[in-house]
Parts: sequence; C-alpha cells; structure tokens
Amino acid sequence: MKIVAVLPEGLEEEGVLELNSLGAESINKSRGIVKFEADLACFYRLHFQARLPFRFLREVSQFTLKGKESLYDSIQNAFDWKNWLNPSKSFRVDVSGVSEQLRHTHFTALQVKNALVDLQRSIWGKRSNIDLISPDICIHLHLHYNNAILSLDSSSNSLHRRGYRSAMGIAPLKENIASGLLMLSNWDDSLSLVDPLCGSATFLIEAVSIARYKSPGLNRSFLFENWPDFDKKIFSEEMLRARHLFSPNKKLPRIVGFEVNSDIANQAIHNINQAGFDKDIEINIGHFSEVKFPQSPGIIVCNPPYGKRVGKSKDLQAMYKEFGAFLKNNASGWDLWLLNGNPTLSSFLGMKCSKRIPISNGGIDCRWLHYQIH
Repeated sequence: MKIVAVLPEGLEEEGVLELNSLGAESINKSRGIVKFEADLACFYRLHFQARLPFRFLREVSQFTLKGKESLYDSIQNAFDWKNWLNPSKSFRVDVSGVSEQLRHTHFTALQVKNALVDLQRSIWGKRSNIDLISPDICIHLHLHYNNAILSLDSSSNSLHRRGYRSAMGIAPLKENIASGLLMLSNWDDSLSLVDPLCGSATFLIEAVSIARYKSPGLNRSFLFENWPDFDKKIFSEEMLRARHLFSPNKKLPRIVGFEVNSDIANQAIHNINQAGFDKDIEINIGHFSEVKFPQSPGIIVCNPPYGKRVGKSKDLQAMYKEFGAFLKNNASGWDLWLLNGNPTLSSFLGMKCSKRIPISNGGIDCRWLHYQIH
C-alpha cells in the first residue's frame, strides 16, 4: 500500500525515523508529510505504536483533471466503489489543495459526494448517508495543479488525541507535538524531567508514555476496520504486540510539573490519572520559583505563553526575565528546551541559545530552543 503520514511541520525527520523503526519502506519526506509503503501488518502496527502522525492516508488512485467537469467521471471511475462503498456505509469527503479550475475545497467536496451518491443510485437504487463526525468511510482528495490523488483516511479524528486529555488548559500543546519535541530533546528515562510551567501536563504524560512503551493507539477504533480488505487476524497480532511492549514496573526518574493556576493543576492531575500515570508524575501547585530541582542534572521542558493566545507580550517580558534568572541560579548543569513563538520574549531569558529548531504549533511559527544552563 502507498501511504501518506500527515505530520506536524518541523517533525518530518523524526517522523521518518519513527516510521522506519516500525517497518515502513520506500520512505520519502516533504513539508508536513512523509510518503512510504507498507503491508497490512506494518499499517496496523503504525496505528497502534506511532506517536507523531496526525493522520494516515492510503492512496487508492491518481488521475489528471481536464477541467472541473471531468472530476465527476474521474471520481466514479477511480476506484472499485462497488466493493468499498455499499449504501449501508456512511461517508465523508475531505479535500485539500486546489487545481486551476477547482479553487474552493467545499465545492470540490460536494462534486465528489455527488459523483459517489449518483453512482450508488445507479448500482443499488439507494445511497449512503453523509456523516461529518463519525463516518464509516472517510474519502480524501488532494489537488495540486491538475493532478488529483484519491485516498482513504484511516481514522475519522486526528490521531494526536490519545484519550486521556479530557481536561485542557487555555492553549494546550497537541500530544503528538509534545512527543516529537521530547524526541528532539534526546530525553530518555535515565534523566529527571521537570516542566516548571506544565499546564495540562502533556509533556510529562507523553514522556512517561514513551518511557513505559505505552502504545498511543491501543484504546481507539479505526476506519480501516470497515474496509473490505481488513484482516482481523493480523490486526489482533499487532494489537497483542503493542500491548506486550508496555513496561509498567520499569523504574523511572523523577518527573515533576509545577503549575501556578490551581484549576489548571487539577486538570493536569485529572489527565495524569486518566492516563494511568499517577504514580509516575508529581504535580505541584505553585510558582516556578518554588521548583526544587533533583540533585542529578536532567532536562527542563516547557511551553510558556508567548503572547499569541495567552498573555500580552509586554506583560510576559518580566516573567521571562524572572524565569531565566531563576534557572541560572537554581538549575546549573541542566538542559532547558523551551517552545517559543515570540523571539522578542525569549531574548528576555538572558541566556545563550545553542540550538533553534523550527516547529509549527497550531499554525504558529515556533522554535524549539535549547539552552545549556550554567
């Protein structure tokens, strides 16, 4: 199968490493996506174990558009719809990109939908229902100039949602981005981890999930379970393999979070309990200046406000200055990794940055900044 993994921009290289480690072949990356090939076992394995993708799209057809009118016939003839889209199954159409004559994704999606329901009526005399929330089949069409790629989305919702985070702060960091940033930091479970501005504790939960080899996709269903070539035996084998990876008794270092807002700190505690990591993560309600760092140096990670969604830039300058001074006085020998979407604010830390990695966080152009604290 030809597959596309949709990834956070800036984490493509980490995505390549992860997909390769799980058996993907013929890997090719570009901005925000990684293309590869996989058999069914690898495809199922990725859905259970991969931490970074938002989505997996299975390519089923490519064709050239000769004008907006040709889309209708091209869709009807692009795939074996008779075996894949029985009227008993609901579906949804998602469109990305534009062509020379199809410049509105909503209009293009309607054209695809019309072509499919008309085909169903001609075959069965009835049509599928459209379900935008929980369809049985999710059809994805990508347009680029006059080229069209038709794919099936393997899930109706983004795979970054792990299911533990019912309680979220004001501007939560997506789980897959947090995992990717931890991978970039080279943190491993021999090092203590502290988040002095932990919010809903996404960094800390993802860290424990990585350390304990808890597969992120075990407690969800997938749309490919509705596909006619779904192989329950291979699926069950990969599920069992993912479950056996979990290491609940492994000794972990100290993993600590601080949050000054008591309501958000309680949300963090709730999320940690939902994830089953209440014995692994320590949450303290208090200002970052109250952090007592473990004796042996480790890694500090944080996603402080940068004046886009939370806080005003001028009000945050003093906070960054205080934060930088506190770390220099109390965390010598530690490494700081900080996600920043406002370079003016990060300059107030008063520390020299040793590495800047571009990352897109919710459409905001950010940098994952590395500081060695002296």
